Amino acid sequence: MTKESRVLATRRADFPSLQRRYNDLPVAFFDGPAGTQVPRRVIDAVAGYYASSNANTHGAFMTSRETDQTLEEARATVAEFLGAGSPATISFGANMTSLTYALSHALGRSLRPGDEVLITQLDHEANRGPWLMLRERGVVVREVRIRPDATVDEDDLRSKITERTRLLAMGMASNAFGTVNNVTLARGLTRDAGSLLLLDAVHYAPHFAIDVDVLGVDFLLCSAYKFYGPHVGILYAREGLLEAFETDRLRTQDPRAPHRIETGTLNHAAIVGVRAAIDYLASLGTGATLRTQIISAMKTIGRHERRIAAKLHAELGAVKGLTLWGPPFTDAPRSPTLAFTLADRNASEVAASLAERAICTWDGHFYAIRPVELLGLLERGGVVRAGVSLYTSEEEAERLTQEVRRIAVTP
Repeated sequence: MTKESRVLATRRADFPSLQRRYNDLPVAFFDGPAGTQVPRRVIDAVAGYYASSNANTHGAFMTSRETDQTLEEARATVAEFLGAGSPATISFGANMTSLTYALSHALGRSLRPGDEVLITQLDHEANRGPWLMLRERGVVVREVRIRPDATVDEDDLRSKITERTRLLAMGMASNAFGTVNNVTLARGLTRDAGSLLLLDAVHYAPHFAIDVDVLGVDFLLCSAYKFYGPHVGILYAREGLLEAFETDRLRTQDPRAPHRIETGTLNHAAIVGVRAAIDYLASLGTGATLRTQIISAMKTIGRHERRIAAKLHAELGAVKGLTLWGPPFTDAPRSPTLAFTLADRNASEVAASLAERAICTWDGHFYAIRPVELLGLLERGGVVRAGVSLYTSEEEAERLTQEVRRIAVTP
């Protein structure tokens, strides 16, 4: 066991759900790509808000003022998490999908027939559907192809960005196959074309540190429930950019960023939990500032997750009749998410069998329906997906491998 794994092993006690048992077995949570388990600190923060400060915003009384303050503190904490220079660049929403639809409505008003938006075949449908909708306005929406190893065809990306491209919307990492995309290439190409770059970091944020200033990204979205927090969507918009677009908003809505894209009353308690989740992650790192602690923690988490996932990838790959999908574990970046199929087994059958042994995995397409379809996997129920998180232990990974071997030889 590495130093990182020893440190994180001591933090498993922070997650109450890890004590759960099913069929007299300890539950192993490999379902993190759809939403991680939550530490006690986050649970207490949400409960604490309801217990002491529950109120709507902008009132004269104390609990309302406290809510205003906690929301602004949460924005500042998220800005630190993403490496953003100002809390005014951070907007909250119900989820990433809702925020992306809101952006597509706003950007769509500035586009003309014949303008082009570029998406990829690898992406989650939440970063495809809202942009495909713009075809109704005469916008040309083009797809960047994927290769058989579930990676983006970079030559196709180069060829499809033109002077008519107004936006490239792509994921940083695939929630289905673990692929990490070449964002540096995408930023260079969009700058040359004079187009905007929007990144879906939902699957990337739990595993890697993010610096929006270094990335030079225009928009970035992520979801707190993927990095140990509540169900809240997060939007980063480069400073001054959000005001350039006409968003859907009521007459009473604050027209300034970051509020101009936030419709209705936010989920205040959950946003308090977002801040607590980031503070929790920072507690796993070292450094003199919150930002340095976050970067340190994400490096520790990343090394632990990659080691376990790479070993799991190698051991599952040796199971007869099992096919792994997505890029291999090499020196290139890759998320610790594995997708596989078993010969003569539907993905749902495999996941159900694992569930009876108290191992939580997902089956299907996980809303990444386009790549699963193109790889010919949709008709067989998609793939089985197992994700490694900061609390995943070596013993749990060994249990998963053993149970998959059992299923593979069971008539």
